[in-house]
Amino acid sequence: MTITTEAELQGMKRAGFVVAETLRTLKAAVQPGVTPAELDALAGQVFRQHGATSAPRMTYGAPVNVFISVNDDIVHGLPTRRPLAAGDVVSLDVTPFVDGFVADAAVTVAVPPASPAALRLIECTGAALEAGVSAARAGQPVHAIGRAVEAEVRRRGFTVLRELFGHGVGRAIHEEPNVPNYFRPADRKKLHGGLVIAIEPMVSAGRSHRVRTLRDGWTLSTTDGGLAAHFEHTVMITGGRPLILTA
Repeated sequence: MTITTEAELQGMKRAGFVVAETLRTLKAAVQPGVTPAELDALAGQVFRQHGATSAPRMTYGAPVNVFISVNDDIVHGLPTRRPLAAGDVVSLDVTPFVDGFVADAAVTVAVPPASPAALRLIECTGAALEAGVSAARAGQPVHAIGRAVEAEVRRRGFTVLRELFGHGVGRAIHEEPNVPNYFRPADRKKLHGGLVIAIEPMVSAGRSHRVRTLRDGWTLSTTDGGLAAHFEHTVMITGGRPLILTA
């Protein structure tokens, strides 16, 4: 999607607001004893308050409101009834459809008390998202984002999960272009003003950059059991710093 009118911008801001409000609500609810299924139900309540529906459910038939991935699960985790425990690493991925527009964002939090290693992983992934956002400017190639993300992750001693990309978003969940989280020179397509993309580093504390799909057919996990973290924002490209629509 490329935003060309004020109505489109306001529509995306509205969808982004619902994302941000849902993430704030879920983050506050993450604590020992709470189940991911309960968090999913809470997300559904927020969606209904704002007239939103789950874009993954509507588009792909996902049996959830939001995806919740724990520990070595990276993304697309189906919320379970296993209570969260102290030290768990929990990724919350929120993608509502609101009045014809889709916005997408994710954050990873640790159930306190968390290990120093888990906190470093979460800090690294958040910093990688910031690096990717800062590199995303009109006229720059798509690979500038991946280069910035990968450099930050490597500098901190963690691993980019290379099989998972960011993407265009706006009218549907997944649109062009793909946005890799590593430097891939072949991605020479230029970013242009108004383009809406989801930048989403997915990072592991393990050594393998590969992923595997669990038996539920949805959850993607690390292949070596390494803890994973996932941060994401939907942004609109400008000539300077992108406009973050999901903050």
